[in-house]
Amino acid sequence: MTAFHSTRGGGPATLEAVLQTGTAPDGGLYVPERLAVFEREALAEAATPAELAERMLAPYFAGSSLAGALPDICRNAFGFPLPLVDLSPAGNGAGLRLLELFHGPTAAFKDYGARFLAACLERILADEPASSPPLTILVATSGDTGAAVASAFSGREKIRVVVLFPKGRISPRQEHHLGCWDDNVQALAVHGAFDDCQRLAKQAFADAALRKRVRLGSANSINLGRLLPQSAYHAWAALKSPEGTHFVVPTGNLGNGVACLWAREMGAGIGRILLTTNANRTIGDYLSSGEYLGRESIGTLANAMDVGDPSNMERLRHQFGGDVDRIRAAVSAASVDDGRIRRRIRREYSDSGAVLCPHTAAGVDACRGLLAESGAPAGDWVIAATAHPAKFETVVEPLIGTAVAPPPQLEELLSRPSSHEEIPAELDALTPFLG
Repeated sequence: MTAFHSTRGGGPATLEAVLQTGTAPDGGLYVPERLAVFEREALAEAATPAELAERMLAPYFAGSSLAGALPDICRNAFGFPLPLVDLSPAGNGAGLRLLELFHGPTAAFKDYGARFLAACLERILADEPASSPPLTILVATSGDTGAAVASAFSGREKIRVVVLFPKGRISPRQEHHLGCWDDNVQALAVHGAFDDCQRLAKQAFADAALRKRVRLGSANSINLGRLLPQSAYHAWAALKSPEGTHFVVPTGNLGNGVACLWAREMGAGIGRILLTTNANRTIGDYLSSGEYLGRESIGTLANAMDVGDPSNMERLRHQFGGDVDRIRAAVSAASVDDGRIRRRIRREYSDSGAVLCPHTAAGVDACRGLLAESGAPAGDWVIAATAHPAKFETVVEPLIGTAVAPPPQLEELLSRPSSHEEIPAELDALTPFLG
C-alpha cells in the first residue's frame, strides 16, 4: 500500500482522504511517498490507454476501497480516442507529433483527470451513510478545467460543484460550457483574474470555520486524483514512440507538466521535457534565476495558461528537495508571447493545414524554436495538443481565414441554455454559494 504525504511534511493519509480533500491539513499538496517504477517493456504490454492507466496506478490504489473498481474507473476516464498525429518535420529532420488530448466531452485534456476523479469520489461517497453531508467541489478555472469538472461531476449523487472563473478572461464558448450543466453545478464569474479565483479557493480551504460547516473538496490539479491519470496518457504516447522521444507540455498551473515528469520517472522512456508557458514567465524565470517569485497573471490568447503563481510548483520543488539545479536537469522551460502564438497558428495552417488552439500553438512554436538552435537535442518530439481549436474561435478563425467547425460534443453543449452568477473577488461573496 502506498502512503501519501504532504509536500510540507504532514501525513500519512489514505487514498480516500487524499482524493476527497485535495489539500493536506498543513496547506501542502499530497504526493505519493514514492513513485512506482516499471520496466518500459512491461508497460508496453498494455493494449489500451485504459489498461495502461490501470497498470500504472494500481500500486497507488492497492489496499484502498477503490482497488477493485480501478479497471472500471480507468475505462470510464479513458473512454475516447488518444491519437498521435504527424506535424510537418522540423528543419533538422526531427519528427514532430501532436498528442491530441481533446476528444473528450469538453474537448480539452482535463477531461481525463476530471472523469477519473469524479468516478473515484462517487464510489467513495456511495459507501457512506445516507445522512452524510454532500461533498462540495470548489474549482478555480482559467478556461478549460471548469468545464471538464462540471461535465465529469454533473448529475452525480452527493456532490455539488462550484466553479470560479475570471469574468471577461475566457472565450465565449468556454464561458457557455461552464454554465450548461445540471442543478448540482454552479458557475460564478469573479471580478478579477484567475489568480483571484485561485486565491478565493485557497482562502475557502484554509477557513477552519467554513470547513466545519461545509464539506469542501477540490478538483483542480492540486488534487492528486487529477495528476495520476494524466501521467498515463503521456506514458501511452511515449510507448507509441521511439524510446527517448522528447515531450513538449503547454502548462499553466503545472499539473500537466508534473504528470509528464512522473510518467518519465515511472519508466515510460521519455527524453527531455520542455514546459511551455505563454507570457506568464514564472516557471522559466525560476529556472533561470533560481529564485521563485509568484506574481499576478497576465491575460493572453492562451488563457487556460494565464497563471502567475502555479500551484504545482510546490510538487515540482518538493520532488527535487528544492534544488533548482536538479530541477533544471529534469525539465526546461520556454515562454511564448501572443505575437509568436499568432504567427505559429498562421504558419502551421499555411504549411500543412494543421489548425492549432493557442496553447498547442505555444508548444509547437517553442519546440520548433528550440530545434532551430545549434546543438538542439537529437530525436523525435511529442507535443501535447491540449484543447480543440474550436473552443477559441475568436482567436483562431481570423488568423486562418476560415471557420473551425466544433466537434459534435461541443455542438451539443452549445445547444444547451447556459447561466452563471457574478461575484466580487471576496470570500464573503463566495461562501453563500458553498452551502
